[in-house]
Amino acid sequence: MASGLLPRSCLGLRNPISTKVASKHHVPVVGASKRRTSVEEIRKLRLITAMKTPYLPDGRIDLEAYDEMVKVQIAIGAEGVIVGSHAGEGHVLSWDEHIMLIGHTANSFGESIRVIGCTGSNATGEAIRATELAFAVGMDAALQINPYCGKTSMQGIIAHLEAVLSLGPTIIYNVPLRTGQDIPAETMHALARNSPNFVGVKECMGNERVRDHVDKGLVIWTGMDSECYEAMRTYGAVGVTSVACNLVPMLMHELIFGGENVLLHEKLMPLFKWLSCEPNPLALNTALMQLGVIHPVFRLPYYPLPLEKRKEFIEIVKAIGRDNFVGEKDVQVLNDDDFILVGRY
Repeated sequence: MASGLLPRSCLGLRNPISTKVASKHHVPVVGASKRRTSVEEIRKLRLITAMKTPYLPDGRIDLEAYDEMVKVQIAIGAEGVIVGSHAGEGHVLSWDEHIMLIGHTANSFGESIRVIGCTGSNATGEAIRATELAFAVGMDAALQINPYCGKTSMQGIIAHLEAVLSLGPTIIYNVPLRTGQDIPAETMHALARNSPNFVGVKECMGNERVRDHVDKGLVIWTGMDSECYEAMRTYGAVGVTSVACNLVPMLMHELIFGGENVLLHEKLMPLFKWLSCEPNPLALNTALMQLGVIHPVFRLPYYPLPLEKRKEFIEIVKAIGRDNFVGEKDVQVLNDDDFILVGRY
């Protein structure tokens, strides 16, 4: 994988980070001297990138490409990364891979960016074990989702989340589109009152829900790039957990930290809409592959966008400007047979 993934408009930035490649045979362990990050420190983060997990042609995690992608986020000023979320395909990683990637990120980059590990599960015991391991290998905070597929009662959701909240700083992730079950505002507020480790909420139910949480004193990140501008400036969200920041990191930094900029928000809206044309991360994966940043490898059941959407991305890149996107190669339309679909990994 070629180096130099920064948008050409920020090539002058220096990145002193040295990368240690984690062995695939063991989980890296952070030294005992690492200070546990406080809840208040996590609450101050505004731009958090939900990192994509790239793969080699044989389906293994491509740590070289991943490291370059994280370096880009550090160089442009992102304050945190989420490892193994839906964008990072945590649910198609084995737990060994998942914990390895969290530990690798913390060991290699933890001095420069906050590492948030997505360690939720629909089984409470599994979520507890994964979260314990991820804190042991150096993550700063956990991202926890309510039990999905095998849904439970509201009392069960509370008991599940309280069990993992006891382990360390935790952001609760509410995304009913994926879990099939909303965590109501009153439940979230009760969890916040009862746990000192409750950091805040990654909320995907829209800006009215964001306002409801903020009015009750909760710290909120919107999980929707398309709503982040208004979420922060009108509804009180502290920031965004961004998928688009994988693609246009400098523009996302400008949108979040640069003050009022309606024109930039409008310029990015076609990209935001395109990224949600199919369930995340199908579009994100396809885009990074067309930009030449990662190998064109999908772990099934994820699948490339159709040719029409791949061509549409080319036009979006032209409109926003190639220099604003990651990577150094010209954007291209990939053919169907350019993609590698891996069912065993």
